[in-house]
Amino acid sequence: MTARTQRTRLLAAGAVVASVSLVLTACGSSKSSSGASGSATGTVPAVSANPSLAAMVPADVKSAGKLVVAADASYAPNEFQDASGKIIGMDVDLANAIGQKLGLAVDVQNSPFTAIIPGIAANKFQLGMSSFTDTKEREATVDMVTYFLAGTSAAVKKGNPDKIDINNLCGKKIAVQTGTTQADSIKDTINPACVAAGKPPVPNDGDKFDLQTDVTQAVVSGRDQVMLADSPVIDYAIKQTNGQLEQLGSVEGKAPYGVVLAKGAALTPAVQGAVQSLMDDGTYKAILEKWGVQAGAIDKSVVNGATS
Repeated sequence: MTARTQRTRLLAAGAVVASVSLVLTACGSSKSSSGASGSATGTVPAVSANPSLAAMVPADVKSAGKLVVAADASYAPNEFQDASGKIIGMDVDLANAIGQKLGLAVDVQNSPFTAIIPGIAANKFQLGMSSFTDTKEREATVDMVTYFLAGTSAAVKKGNPDKIDINNLCGKKIAVQTGTTQADSIKDTINPACVAAGKPPVPNDGDKFDLQTDVTQAVVSGRDQVMLADSPVIDYAIKQTNGQLEQLGSVEGKAPYGVVLAKGAALTPAVQGAVQSLMDDGTYKAILEKWGVQAGAIDKSVVNGATS
């Protein structure tokens, strides 16, 4: 989306009225946030350098000895900051493992989402790993190495006490993170469709919070009735609230996440090879299981695999 609207990680579309199903694509937030609660479980096996892949690393990167990776650390469990300010998450673990496969150190830097692709173009970063959705639009200017499949999910309190229908969210109190595609979809698509159908709109165009943890708490506390977010974020929220939430409906608008590199970068084949190697040797699976997002696993990484 661009911000998760420009994290155009994804472009979202969707109307939630009587005969129209929820169709939203994944997105992240352009807002930086920290303090996500909870911790990961499980361990990731040690990763050894792969000589053939390391030989594919361009000379300038090899001489620097490291990959500089940009992430907007605001979207647990993909990329966020722990209580000490350290950037952690699924994308961070994958970035570190890619570096290890290539015999390189990894320096993950927090960056506003909209600054990541320009930073890659300016050679400030070699990689962008921040839940970027691989889209045809992006592929026109950057390379994308696919590594995950995400969509939009919804969650409600356990047992769905308000009997929320995912196909009719008109008039319901919905919590979303500020700046996300989900937030934009309420304002730009869902509410206009509700009004056109003679139904009450979602109040306030959705209740918007800067922190994803506050979105989750709004539903747990009963302030809001439903939350919308990227599918791995919903999976993580359900896990971290110890079953106080449950998923509503299925994951919609699935599309691949991609590692972002400069268009035509000599480094791209090495990164794609590293990702595939991590999938083949089980490290990738261990990382996803550590963060509870294994539902988004894929078994083949490709360069520029956008579906739309």
